[in-house]
Amino acid sequence: MREYSIAAIPADGIGPEVIAAGLQALRTLEQRSGDFRLRVEEFPWGSDYYKAHGVMMPADGLERLKRFDAIFFGAVGAPDVPDHISLWGLRLPICQGFDQYANVRPTKILPGIVPPLRDCGPGDLDWVIVRENSEGEYSGHGGRAHRGLPEEVGTEVAIFTRVGVTRIMRYAFRLAQARPRKFLTVVTKSNAQRHGMVMWDEIAAEVSREFPDVTWDKMLVDAMTVRMVLKPASLDTIVATNLHADILSDLAAALAGSLGVAPTGNIDPERRFPSMFEPIHGSAFDIAGKGIANPIATFWTGAQMLEHLGETAAAARLMAAVERVTASGVLTPDLGGQATTQEVTNAVCNAIRSANA
Repeated sequence: MREYSIAAIPADGIGPEVIAAGLQALRTLEQRSGDFRLRVEEFPWGSDYYKAHGVMMPADGLERLKRFDAIFFGAVGAPDVPDHISLWGLRLPICQGFDQYANVRPTKILPGIVPPLRDCGPGDLDWVIVRENSEGEYSGHGGRAHRGLPEEVGTEVAIFTRVGVTRIMRYAFRLAQARPRKFLTVVTKSNAQRHGMVMWDEIAAEVSREFPDVTWDKMLVDAMTVRMVLKPASLDTIVATNLHADILSDLAAALAGSLGVAPTGNIDPERRFPSMFEPIHGSAFDIAGKGIANPIATFWTGAQMLEHLGETAAAARLMAAVERVTASGVLTPDLGGQATTQEVTNAVCNAIRSANA
């Protein structure tokens, strides 16, 4: 039997609720398959840990995570902890410390979900957004001077390196090559950002020559928002910088119906370190504890994790179960339904057990 070690970090807000749901579905898959086993260890890191210990995770946190095959992450952020502390204290140190440079965010309209776009349904919007996840606008370089004075200044320096841009372009072209349409859109802002973004464009053109079977085009990020809304079927695989893809993937999730259905994989393609898988919806403290958080993004995230581990059949079974449940109308309030987190979870687990799933 194949065995995998999983570090679960539920963290904040609805994170514990959706991670519990995700683990329930993964356990059901494990029992149905009989081919693999997940050894899960949970870590209580996050904003509550910060309020008790002054740090989001212990100093040896990364060292403790290194031995795992994957990380299953909930959400980070709390109203009484500054966002830059929660983000830079837990999620970003894991992403950067394990060089998870490819942030992969698939988006499609699931059966039974009514998206906000007119005349757009399943099949019309089926994208994968590849986000550069190690540098760019979120490099953390910059600073502040003359605090509190009229001349106070804050700088935020975007870092683009040839190594960083080349490797994310290769990853995106390779992913596009593996998808049926073999089509990639490179998002840029080189008309206004004339240094790093021009280099981004030049490297995209260089890397494209390694993939003659992939068709590609280029869009300025502002025009890209228009294209996503008005011509969703014209897109397939998308690659963008850390900031641009962060914003565009939230728009993509909204166009597909809800942030509650959007998954993420933070991938180390070279597999030197564990990759981390998380729903993108955030901690959502406004609904935490109400039992109505949408677990679909976490199920989809779990499917991404299984694919990364090589359990493609189990991943496909999980997504087939999710689509059967959404098509049947068992939906949480964010999707216009009345089901609770547990009701959706139970329905997905029952669908996994079904002989037809």
